[in-house]
Amino acid sequence: MANAFFSDLLSTISERGRILLGRATPTDDGQDASELLELCEALLSGRGEASGTAMAREVLDRYHHLDGAGRLSFFQTLARDFGPDHAKLAQAIESWRAQAKDNDASDLHFASEPRRQELIRRLNRAPGGTSDLVSMRSDLLSLMKGNKDLAALDRDVVHLLSSWFNRGFLVLRRIDWSSPANILEKIIRYEAVHEIRDWNDLRRRIDPIDRRCYAFFHPALADEPLIFVEVALTETIPGAIAPLLAEERQPVPVERARTAVFYSISNTQRGLGGISFGSFLIKQVVEELRRELPKLDTFVTLSPVPGFMQWLNEAKDVPVSDEERTLLEALDKPDWFEDAELTSQLRAVLEPLAAYYFLKARTPKGRMIDSVARFHLGNGARLERINWLGDTSSKGLRESAGVMVNYLYRLDDIEKNHEAYANQGEVIASSAVKKLLKGEGRRLLDMRLS
Repeated sequence: MANAFFSDLLSTISERGRILLGRATPTDDGQDASELLELCEALLSGRGEASGTAMAREVLDRYHHLDGAGRLSFFQTLARDFGPDHAKLAQAIESWRAQAKDNDASDLHFASEPRRQELIRRLNRAPGGTSDLVSMRSDLLSLMKGNKDLAALDRDVVHLLSSWFNRGFLVLRRIDWSSPANILEKIIRYEAVHEIRDWNDLRRRIDPIDRRCYAFFHPALADEPLIFVEVALTETIPGAIAPLLAEERQPVPVERARTAVFYSISNTQRGLGGISFGSFLIKQVVEELRRELPKLDTFVTLSPVPGFMQWLNEAKDVPVSDEERTLLEALDKPDWFEDAELTSQLRAVLEPLAAYYFLKARTPKGRMIDSVARFHLGNGARLERINWLGDTSSKGLRESAGVMVNYLYRLDDIEKNHEAYANQGEVIASSAVKKLLKGEGRRLLDMRLS
């Protein structure tokens, strides 16, 4: 109710501002980026609250009608011509050099801020401005490939969005079958890990007593989940996704559940890419579950390995012999996992390679290759177990040869694990995973001696 009242109030201010500006309704003639940029300059020049809000809304409406070339031109001009005021910045630098005082340092800070940051702040005041700016960032990300000159603009947008979407503004809500239909539709649409086929499939994931779904929301995007996690309550740590998603399964009585399994985490807003919510989400969901179900003592993921097959096929440092490389060609057959003998031979090669992939393989910049691994290990989880044929869906076979992994969130070790990974790049792994790597080491030694 409060959000609706505030939104209506902003809309009223905006409409009155349009009247003051001589525009009763938004225009559709903003196809020219140069006209839009003139309007941005006028917005920055300073006006009253009503006319400024209306002008901000006009900028966003005109942007919406630009084609791809117009949007690129608009972004490039913001990056090139809406930087700091050079005269003010030079004056602030001279004052600081002449006598370094706190006030001069503050003046230097504000003088160095690009004008586009203030423009974005003023655009955010328009009714629906936050949502439009998130959508605008999505366009910017699409146009950045091949346009390095847009990087500075993107940094400024991310800087402001990170402030507006910080943890203090996020609201955790449980999603269940009684949630509004428009939100449930978005859960189906945005699920990025394990496709939700229809409404019945969705109900199986959020309605049974041993299933939970939680999402972060922001007051400015009240009906838009920013990120959500699906949770299964189980007795033990699972090694495959199919039993968790099976249509005909018996729900686990909550009094017997000891393990909470985070089996799908999906971001929903591309325009908020690079702004992390996932670590906060997992930690708060753990707190919620512990309050509701004190007997839960294990918090673990069942995660995909989306970069494994690409690394296996493209990397030059994959430790395999010619004979093993020939064997791996069998992965191109769609039903290879149904051949017991072939599956056994592939497992002997792929499990050690998976351990190598996590513990040793790195990008040219020294980062872990797998984005999911970087996320969970950066949050302080431990690489607990590599699960052979954990996901035999077409997507799972294509991306990871069916391999899935468990990341264990042991609450007492999260901070220590995070520090080890963040500061030394150390991957905290269980002895079971390390043993697989030792087996790989022995195999490599045999290859060199043969």
